Amino acid sequence: MAAKLDLNRPLIVGALYSQTGPTAFVERTQYNATLLAIEEVNAAGGVGGREVIPVTYDARSDPARFSQLAERMIDEDGASLLVGCYMSNTRQAVVPVVERRGALLAYAAPYEGFEYSPNVIYGGAVPSQHIVMLARHLMGAGGKSFYLVGTRYTFPIECNRVMMTLVAERNGQTLAERYVPLDVSRRELDQIVQDIRAKRPDVVFCAVVGEAASAFYELCAEAGVGQHTTIASLTTTEAELALMPPGLVEGHLTAATYFQSVASAANRRFVRSYQARFGLQERLNAMAETAYSLTHMVLAAVGRAGSVDASALREDLAATPFQAPQGEIRLDAENGHMYLWPRIARVQSNDFKIVEETAAPVKPDPYLIDHAPPEWDIRPETTGRAVGL
Repeated sequence: MAAKLDLNRPLIVGALYSQTGPTAFVERTQYNATLLAIEEVNAAGGVGGREVIPVTYDARSDPARFSQLAERMIDEDGASLLVGCYMSNTRQAVVPVVERRGALLAYAAPYEGFEYSPNVIYGGAVPSQHIVMLARHLMGAGGKSFYLVGTRYTFPIECNRVMMTLVAERNGQTLAERYVPLDVSRRELDQIVQDIRAKRPDVVFCAVVGEAASAFYELCAEAGVGQHTTIASLTTTEAELALMPPGLVEGHLTAATYFQSVASAANRRFVRSYQARFGLQERLNAMAETAYSLTHMVLAAVGRAGSVDASALREDLAATPFQAPQGEIRLDAENGHMYLWPRIARVQSNDFKIVEETAAPVKPDPYLIDHAPPEWDIRPETTGRAVGL
C-alpha cells in the first residue's frame, strides 16, 4: 500500500552527498542544487502544504559510509526519500538499503547503465545518452586509435567496455585500457601519461574522477599529449575546470546532457538563482543540474500523488514532463530512467562551447540493446536550442 502523506508533519528528505573526500568538490555542487530546489519548493508552499526539511551528513566519498548514512536517514531521521550519490559504487551501496526499507533513491548523476531497481529513479544519462554520441563524434572526426584510462570502479570500467565495443564496430582500435585508484599518486598517473605519449593515440577517453582528474590533465599538458591527441570525457565538467589553470584543457571534449552555457530561459534562471544563493563565482555542471531537476520532479510528484510510494511516484513522473534547464525531460516508465538531451562541448577559454546537441530528448536505453542506433550515421541537428520554462 502507498505511504500517504501526513499533512501535519514536515517531509524529511535525505541529501546523500560528500562534503570531504576526493569527489567532494563535485558533490558539493549537487548538494547545493538539491538545497536550492528544496528552498524553491518551500517558498512555493511546500509539498501538499508540508515543509520539506533536508537532512545531510558527510559521506566522505566512502561507499560503506553512504550505506550507513542511508540507513540512518531512513531509520532515525524519518526520511523515506533520498536524493544524491555521485560515484556508481556509492549508489550500489545504497540501493539495497532503500529496497529493504521500501524507500526511494533519486539518483542524481549520469552512470554506466545496466541496472534497474523499483526503488530508484535514475536521473542522469546512460550510455545511449552520452557514450554513443561521443564515440560517433570522435570517429567521425578521424579518431581511429583510442587509449582508455579511468578510476578503478564500476562507472569507468563499464563505460570503457561500451566504448571499446563501439570503436571495434567502426573498425577502430583500442591501444590500452588502464585504471587507477581514487587516491592515485601523481607518479602513477605520470607513468600512464608517458605510455600515452609513446603510443600516440588519436583519442584518450578519460574517466578519471575526483581531484586526480586535474593532475591527469596537467601531466598530459606537460608531456605534450594534447598536441596530437584529443582527450574526451564524460566526467570532466565545469567543476573540474574550476580546479585547473586556464587553458589547461583547451580544445578537449566532454559529452553530457547539460552545460552551464546551454542557451535557454530556464537555464539562465537556474544559473542566476544558484549563483545568487551560493556565490557569483560558482559554476554549474551536469551533476548539479541533474540534482536540481530531479529534486524538483520528485517533490512535485509526491505532492500530486499524495504519497511517497515508489510505484506511485514512478507512474506520476512518467505522465508529467518537467521543464529542466537542459530542456523538457520526463521519466520512461519502462525502465525508471529519463528522456534527456545529449550534448558534446569543447573547452574554449576555460568554458564549454556546445558543438553538437540532439534536436529532441533521447529515450534512455540503459542496457544498450542497440549498439548502432540511428545517431551513429545521422548527425543530430546542432541548433543551439534547448527548451526553457
